[in-house]
Order: sequence, then structure tokens, then C-alpha cells
Amino acid sequence: MKSCERLVAPQSEYYIYSPSRLAMETFLYPMQCGQFSYLPGYLLSRDSFDSFLLLYIQKGSLEASFDGKSVTAVRGQFVLLDCYRPHGYRTGEGFDCLWCHFDGVMARPYYNAVRARLGNVFSLPDPHSVADKLLAIFRVFQTGSIVREPLLAKYLTDLLTACLLVQTLPENSGRQAGMAEETVTYINENFAKDISVEQLAHRAGLSLYHFIRTFKKETGFTPHEYLVNTRIATARYLLKNTTLSVKDICFQTGFSCESVFCSAFKRRQGLTPAQYRASE
Repeated sequence: MKSCERLVAPQSEYYIYSPSRLAMETFLYPMQCGQFSYLPGYLLSRDSFDSFLLLYIQKGSLEASFDGKSVTAVRGQFVLLDCYRPHGYRTGEGFDCLWCHFDGVMARPYYNAVRARLGNVFSLPDPHSVADKLLAIFRVFQTGSIVREPLLAKYLTDLLTACLLVQTLPENSGRQAGMAEETVTYINENFAKDISVEQLAHRAGLSLYHFIRTFKKETGFTPHEYLVNTRIATARYLLKNTTLSVKDICFQTGFSCESVFCSAFKRRQGLTPAQYRASE
């Protein structure tokens, strides 16, 4: 459909989609998408518009407002907004963009993860990997193609995942995210060994306090919690799929003694290792 919105060029196109119940319960899904040319002086301000919005600036610039602040986005950058909260954007020179309002059961977790990693206005080393997915969603509706909701969900998942895979983060935090990922890899390869949080911090080249704080910010767990969770997950598998004794499993998963293992296992599972093995 052609736009008739004030200060939006008449050649601008947009499409509205009403998802199925399956999509609403299962997928990420687009609600509206478009390719607009905004004219100088355009202004939008609203309290709520129930969705999340991703814009890719193809030309010009805009000033986005959210969370009580304003940030300028220019050609080649992305803007990600939580439209459930007050937000807006304006332009003095005009701008062209691809945009998509989306939602779904995992929309807010994805939004929170991308915002924590990149902010609400960000650049990507390869913007086309995300912009091309936005364009693909738009083309589905523009060309009258059969709407396959799992495919639309894949486009949205792929573009948001591409944002999360970026290593260059704002305020020099890229190294910290890389540290968390490297530490997770090290723990998964070495959890059966005698590992201390102090040793992990030393490997990361950070103070103990800064290491714990940064790791928890990136993963949601302290390093100790993540290490114990990894050991318990392995113990669960061994209890259900092998005939190893509880004592053998204790030492194969890195616990110092059987009593410590049983206590940690019961705190997390609500059952002793023996009870867990016997359960259906």
C-alpha cells in the first residue's frame, strides 16, 4: 500500500500483517513493514504502539527519542525501539529507511539482549546481513508471495541473531563479551578439573570483582553458578544414561567429594542423585 502520511513521500510503501494464533504463540512475526522516504520536518511521537521496531537508515539521518534521551542515527545505522514505551523520531534533512514492527513470544528477550549488547542505535560491520533480511520480509508482501510464517520468523530470528553475534560493542565492551564467551568455552571443556573462580579471572586478565560482575552481566550467572550448573547438567546425563556409581559421577564431573555433590545436586534438582536416577 502507498503511504498517505504527512511528510512521507507518496512513493513510500507499507504492508500490515495479522499473524495466526500459531505464530503469536510460537514465532517472531512482523506486524507492519515498509520502505519509506521521510521528508524534512517529519516528526513522530507516541506513548505506545504495541510492538518492537527495527529501522535501517538507507539515506539521511533521524533523531530517535526513547527512555528520556535522544540519539542521532545516520546512513548505514540501525535503530531498535521498544514501542510499548514512549518513543519517537524526527528528521531535519529527511531520511530513507527499511522498517519492520515485530512481536512474538521471544521478541522482548531478543530486544533486551540486542539493546544490552549494541544499544538502541548501532552500526554493524556487515549491515547487509541484517538489512537484506529486512528487505526479504518487505519483498514477501510487496510481491504478493505466499506468506509462510515460519519463514518470516526465520528472517526475524536470523537478523536479530546476527546482531547478537557482533563482537564490536559500544564503550569498548566487545572484549568483555568475548571474555565471557571464551570463559564459557573453557568451563565446558574443563569443568571436570579443579577450577576456581580466581583462576578464571586470571585467565581473563581481570580483577576478581570485575570478572564476576562482567561475566554475570553477559550470561546471567556468576562464574561459580555457571560452573556448578555445567557439572550438574553433566551429572544428570550420566545418571540417566550410564551405570556409573554416584561416587564415580561425582568425581567425573569435578566435585571435590560425594557429600558436596549430593548437596549441590539436591539444591538444584530437588532430588538426591539416587532419587533422580530412579525417577521416570
